[in-house]
Amino acid sequence: MENNRVIVGMGSCGIAAGAKAVYEQFENAGLGSQLGVTSCVGMCYAEPIVEVIVPDGRIMFGNVDHKFAEKLIDSVKAGGADLPAENRIKEDETGKKYLDRQVKIALKNCGVIDPENIEEYLAAGGYDGIKKCLSSMKPEEVIETVKISGLRGRGGAGFTTGLKWSFLAGAKNDPKYLVCNADEGDPGAFMDRAVLEGDPHAVIEGMLTAAYATGASYGYVYCRAEYPLAIKRLKKAIEDASAKNLLGDNILGTDFSFHLKVKEGAGAFVCGEETALMASIEGRRGMPALRPPFPAEAGINQKPTNINNVETYANVPFIIREGAEAFNKYTYGKSVGTKVFALAGKVKRVGLVEVPMGLTIREVIEEIGGGSSTGRPLKAVQLGGPAGGCIPERLFDTVIDYDAINATGAIMGSGGMVVMDDQTCMVDVARYFLNFTQKESCGKCTFCRVGTKRMLEILTRITDGEGVESDISLLEELAGHVSKTSLCGLGQLAPNPVLTTLKYFRDEYEAHIKAKKCPAGVCKPLITFTVNADKCTGCTACAKACPTKCISGERKQVHVIDQEKCVRCGICRDTCRFDAIDID
Repeated sequence: MENNRVIVGMGSCGIAAGAKAVYEQFENAGLGSQLGVTSCVGMCYAEPIVEVIVPDGRIMFGNVDHKFAEKLIDSVKAGGADLPAENRIKEDETGKKYLDRQVKIALKNCGVIDPENIEEYLAAGGYDGIKKCLSSMKPEEVIETVKISGLRGRGGAGFTTGLKWSFLAGAKNDPKYLVCNADEGDPGAFMDRAVLEGDPHAVIEGMLTAAYATGASYGYVYCRAEYPLAIKRLKKAIEDASAKNLLGDNILGTDFSFHLKVKEGAGAFVCGEETALMASIEGRRGMPALRPPFPAEAGINQKPTNINNVETYANVPFIIREGAEAFNKYTYGKSVGTKVFALAGKVKRVGLVEVPMGLTIREVIEEIGGGSSTGRPLKAVQLGGPAGGCIPERLFDTVIDYDAINATGAIMGSGGMVVMDDQTCMVDVARYFLNFTQKESCGKCTFCRVGTKRMLEILTRITDGEGVESDISLLEELAGHVSKTSLCGLGQLAPNPVLTTLKYFRDEYEAHIKAKKCPAGVCKPLITFTVNADKCTGCTACAKACPTKCISGERKQVHVIDQEKCVRCGICRDTCRFDAIDID
């Protein structure tokens, strides 16, 4: 029966937090016919999440452990009248702050339906958009609707989706191909994974709509193999859609045919670039190619090809079903609709959020995300992944808008948002991201291959306390060469984390080089931990936590750190509740 059903969130985040054990607990309690699953609702900070469907609605419980699950089992078996008042994450003030500012379009079904049950997607209006296209819209009308909606690509540069589709529609060579880029590789980003795990049919329907509009016959979802659950659910969705004649030949009795496959990528970050991705699909090494010709002219197998990312396709069913105006009523400047962000780092409510264009970064981080998780002042946010940039706290009032974010030196990108507090070293952050892009370089371009290596060596030298004053100008010079001479976006944008940290946090670079100090207390060769005698209470917590046993002192007496034994791990600082560990 529908009432008193128990739905367990079984996205990757929920499973990692223990949702599988919780599900098995409900299953073993005999709730089989009343038990269901869904995926991530976005509130990753509260996993495992369990929802109980009662006559009055759906009550969502967070942080469900074994003991709390027992309470829910007893209540559900008794009819659900006395469900616990605690742990209700949608109804409490925290949950309201997290959800009230969001507008869910791409994430509409995520955490609501069973992603492996096509009937639930159909009941939620699924595939109504493609049915509308096939029954009452010409291909050019579909493209015009997407143009009017204002939808821009949600994977990087933000190119107008309808215009991009028109290029493929105008191509004369057959067959035509569609690709969904699900090669999400940015550190701290998990938007595409969550959509594919939670609502794979929306992506399929978006691709079907694009195929009908452009005349494409074949499609690929290029998904990184590190997303096994997303791939499993996507393949199941393709099978189920094919069984209902929503994929394959003569779809729904028309002359429109479209065949879709999943191509698993091996985790090369460069394959997120269009031409490298297509080379990988063809079985070749994933390396960027010169453009022109552009994919719409000569893509997969030298045939016309269109590529959009997961979030872009996931927006399309809503636009066709509800109309362009329902989407573009959320408009700020030239940016239209909503944007999904993965909130990660030093923020209280880590998770997936979808917000209308025009909100500020501060509203997303502080109001929706709850602000700093450490209680320390926030310092910066890395936006747009390794190709993006670090935006300082003083610019958190920048609005969510392609042009406004680009003006800071960062990019919207796919939507990774890594929050940092004042104990983050921005020079070390730049080194981290450049280390990532340097390792992920395919090696084709000299400045990308060698230039990023030289930049990484300089940054490492600075964080090791061996930097010289000329290093800053040398970094800027190399960054310019790498940006201008690299073939693809990976190389062209690789210097962004360095350039933005130099722009907004140059004083930290100068402190590392001139004073041989790391102001954030992160770079080990540049710091010394000492006990502040005025603040130390002699609680012994730091001494107990120290892995090298370099802290000594009697209880209720000021402690001392043996500098020869200290490895500068920072555990003492993290452990001390009295802020009695100073960094010199």
